[in-house]
Amino acid sequence: MISCAPPCWTLATRPEWGPFLHTLRRDDKLNYCQDILCSQLAAAYLRRCPSSCRQYNSTLVTEIFLLGFQNFQSIKNFFFILMLLTYCVTVFGNLLIILVVSYSQSLHSPMYFFVTQLSFSDILLTTTIVPNMLRVVLYDGSYVSFIGCLTQFYCFSATESIECLLLTVMSYDRYQAICNPLHYVSVINITFCVTTIFLSWLFVLFVILIISVTINHLTFCGPNIIDHFFCDFDPILELSCSDPFIVKMESRLIAVPLVICPFVVIIISYVYIIFTILKIPSVTGRQKTFSTCSSHLAVVSLYYGSLISIYLLPNMNNAKKILSLFYNVVTPLLNPMIYSLRNKDIKQALERILQQMSNKFHMC
Repeated sequence: MISCAPPCWTLATRPEWGPFLHTLRRDDKLNYCQDILCSQLAAAYLRRCPSSCRQYNSTLVTEIFLLGFQNFQSIKNFFFILMLLTYCVTVFGNLLIILVVSYSQSLHSPMYFFVTQLSFSDILLTTTIVPNMLRVVLYDGSYVSFIGCLTQFYCFSATESIECLLLTVMSYDRYQAICNPLHYVSVINITFCVTTIFLSWLFVLFVILIISVTINHLTFCGPNIIDHFFCDFDPILELSCSDPFIVKMESRLIAVPLVICPFVVIIISYVYIIFTILKIPSVTGRQKTFSTCSSHLAVVSLYYGSLISIYLLPNMNNAKKILSLFYNVVTPLLNPMIYSLRNKDIKQALERILQQMSNKFHMC
């Protein structure tokens, strides 16, 4: 863990900090707060005179302290239970979608194959973030090793990126089904589905590995405090003592094929879909056709809406935490609900499975 540089201790011995430091020394429960205060002072001094601070402090960061939700202290227990229940329901709901689609022959189609892949990525995403977040909430902050932090960033970025590509492929699937129904079976076949998923994962894992390796080559000499509940990209770079220009350029370049291009493809697909639906003469026909893509459109709106909002609020940490919580925890919870409540095929398949289970139970 980082040690305080002498100039930073000079700041810490100023009169206004005296009573606080004295209180910390008397209370064993708040020992870790001395490290937080020390690192925060180091960060303040680093912004004023980075070169001199580095001369005094060459200790490399091996642990990172996640502050979590400092404003939720009064409702910590309630928030912990809420997040735990949310995690359990999210995993159960997405697993249920996967099992229902796998068990029901009527759902063995490309659209539902992509839905199961989305549910799988949601399980990975929430499992990457929530368990460690629960520890952060329970203990009012938590230490994580630097390698563990980088690993969480890699898994989080990979699952977020694969969801972007999945939503894009699903929009293309709906475009082919609605705009080119005669060619749908020949274009969107099992070979296309498996190849697309395999190449998407391969591409994502490779490009995110490039960024992770570049971050690992940066010098992290302090501070070691992240004011977040998980290891996100910008908070990690803020800890670097070296110039993160190359990493930032890599992230911007990679954002083009992983975020911007998928978003453009989704918009174009739905423009064509909407024009095609408007050409259908009957109102019933338009409603029936739109219902096949309404669930996907709702998921896309939730995902990109929260993602874009984070970049529109770059300097509001509390707002960014809430939005990050939304697209990392709430969105994976809502996705199976949207597909199960708004999709008649999945609801009917689930009812048939429950009915068969009930009949077997009564027979026993």
